[in-house]
Amino acid sequence: MSASIGRTLTLSRVPVSIDAGLLILRVWIGFSLFLKHGLEKLTRYSQMAAYFPDPIHIGSHAGLIFALVCDAICSILIILGFATRLAALLIVINLAVAFALVHRFGMFGPHNGELAFLYFGAALVLVITGGGRFSIDHLLR
Repeated sequence: MSASIGRTLTLSRVPVSIDAGLLILRVWIGFSLFLKHGLEKLTRYSQMAAYFPDPIHIGSHAGLIFALVCDAICSILIILGFATRLAALLIVINLAVAFALVHRFGMFGPHNGELAFLYFGAALVLVITGGGRFSIDHLLR
């Protein structure tokens, strides 16, 4: 009886596929980042340039361009699984700056960095693992 409970609690009857999990993570995070942040930067670049934060003092235009590359281009690369680790690393850098310097490590209250923190974690997983078997990266090996 306890073995049956153990299999139930661990979902051992459900097939395990790390590659399928990485595919879901890539597509889920990539689409979310692109739709919420990438499209906004692509379509509202001129309006955002006037007030975009400049926490590392490279200029708001340069910061916005880097964020646009990360949120729009790198998110698409992650969805496709092409240059996954590099694209995810750029996103990690962008989100580390946003979480630490713009949101000041805030997890609660208005203007918190919870979303940046979550995207950071997902992108960090992809830096470590790569895109998995269901990616263009895997096909190019």
